[in-house]
Amino acid sequence: MDRLPLPLEGITVVAVEQAVAAPFATRQLADLGARVIKVERVDGGDFARGYDTAAGGLASHFVWCNRGKESVALDLKDPRGLDVVRRLVADADVFVQNLAQGAAARLGLDAATLCAGHPRLVAVDISGYGSSGPYADKRAYDMLVQCEAGLVSVTGTPEQPVKAGIPAADIAAAMYAFSGVLAALVRRGATGRGGPVEVSMLEALAEWMGHPLHHAMHGGTAPARTGLGHAVIAPYDAYPTADGGRVLLSVQNDREWRRLAEQVLGRPELGTDPAFATNAARVEHRERTDALVGTALGGLGTDEAVARLEAAGIACARLRDVHEVADHPQLAARERWRETGTPVGPLKALLPPITLPGGNEARMGSVPALGEHTGAVLRAVGMTDDEIAALRREGVIA
Repeated sequence: MDRLPLPLEGITVVAVEQAVAAPFATRQLADLGARVIKVERVDGGDFARGYDTAAGGLASHFVWCNRGKESVALDLKDPRGLDVVRRLVADADVFVQNLAQGAAARLGLDAATLCAGHPRLVAVDISGYGSSGPYADKRAYDMLVQCEAGLVSVTGTPEQPVKAGIPAADIAAAMYAFSGVLAALVRRGATGRGGPVEVSMLEALAEWMGHPLHHAMHGGTAPARTGLGHAVIAPYDAYPTADGGRVLLSVQNDREWRRLAEQVLGRPELGTDPAFATNAARVEHRERTDALVGTALGGLGTDEAVARLEAAGIACARLRDVHEVADHPQLAARERWRETGTPVGPLKALLPPITLPGGNEARMGSVPALGEHTGAVLRAVGMTDDEIAALRREGVIA
């Protein structure tokens, strides 16, 4: 049987993008087969290129978010550079931008303007706080939006709120932009019209705050910060083991507690003890509950602790560091690692988590050097080699 093509083959995306939110969204489109033309500044490109040099001399954020794209370096402040973008948009299916608030509109590259001139175009504006309201012009970076959305207030220990260790606001906005593009393309297939898509980091992350928000709005109090523990379930925490590891376990109901007490703690009487028999009682006596579990697991090595918990049917996990995740046996067994080309040679990267059985594997193209495709893309829109050379001499392209 012939394998199905990638679902976005034949779709062209033009992106004036930087940092994480828009690049991560368009990388999903590229992985699914779209052609993504990434427009960058001539003086250094996407500033995420300079965040660090951890990925073999390249920035880890940039490698993560930008594989499979064509890099075109243009000076959009020069009318000739802006004209190139307009030529590209004329033949595109999707346009994505996450410039500072107001910058795209000044260039005529905001979604409303572009869609008015190109009815089949799907145009996406990604912003920090949205196009209206008192925060519309406020500068937005991931950690700032994590604070504004309340994520930091429910993350950490009772004493110290902390930000998430990943750019959660950027990722949330990226994934809603990605799904918004897919939805708009489906609608275009039915109606023949594209249209604007607007996504803000604040609104995306506020949606992900659904449980704490509903808990606070309707229950009167926000969930407590409990570190690795769960605010309303016990035992649900990470416990040290004898060999220096940590095992996290979760007891979801009182039947599981009775199994844990009998088969792991070696204290079957705790299954019916009124101080521990129900989740409400265990939460009320959380310190005693955690001490009992901690004592039992503290006498076991990590492998033995996990084996006993799994034999008892208790959900559990190892607390892995990032290096251990890179060597995770499940990812290896499912063959999730591939090599992606970069300007410094091949680097390992995970297959995207959307798997389409019976179809071609995700297209994990190379990470582009700045301006690597400028000449080829400009020739494709009708420019001659002499015109391209002149623009390059004058610093309009790179």
